[in-house]
Amino acid sequence: MSGLYARRTSSTGPTRTRSLLRGRGLGAVVALTASLSAVAVLTGPPAQAAPPAPVSAATARTYLTQLTVAAEGSSAGYSRDKFPHWSTVSGACNTREVVLERDGTNVVQNASCAAVSGSWFSPYDGATWTAASDVDIDHVVPLSEAWRSGASGWTTSTRQAFANDLARPQLIAVTDNVNQAKGDKDPAEWLPPTSSYNCVYARMWVHVKKHYDLKIDTAEKTALGNILNSC
Repeated sequence: MSGLYARRTSSTGPTRTRSLLRGRGLGAVVALTASLSAVAVLTGPPAQAAPPAPVSAATARTYLTQLTVAAEGSSAGYSRDKFPHWSTVSGACNTREVVLERDGTNVVQNASCAAVSGSWFSPYDGATWTAASDVDIDHVVPLSEAWRSGASGWTTSTRQAFANDLARPQLIAVTDNVNQAKGDKDPAEWLPPTSSYNCVYARMWVHVKKHYDLKIDTAEKTALGNILNSC
């Protein structure tokens, strides 16, 4: 977390506000103060992200024994475009905006359904953000991971449903570059920096894989089993 915070708040000022430092006088100070609201707030009671609750640890342990264990398939042919997102949910609101509103606190949306203010707590790393641009919507089971685990054989409509699934714990608002560090890694390769969230994360992962009948490799199963057995 210290590396993340240092990147965003270096000694020369936050990356996204450096241009403001070129100005002088009260106007520049006001602009800089407003821009700083987009920097992570690491103190105070956080809002709680609220994706659908995953199955219990006991149920997840049972699901884990029921998943098909197999070596990961090939990434050949994979493209994010084969998992169309973000889909329109209602009116001008797409899946991303729905999750931002759902997982945030005091979220205000404009006429286009874009979040223009609010705060978002990222359970992966414990940071709170006040700019939607600092937040990604993570696919708990990444699209590429799903492709290698069985989604390559799905129809496009099934992949679209998976990529926009609001009914299961598959989508969650988190710090953007923490999500980018995760990439398409499974739990044997990556876990949230906040280790106290690992049990919830493992339950989410197994819940989604079970629902979509996705395969699991040996290392992935071992990592998930170790986490779930300590929940």
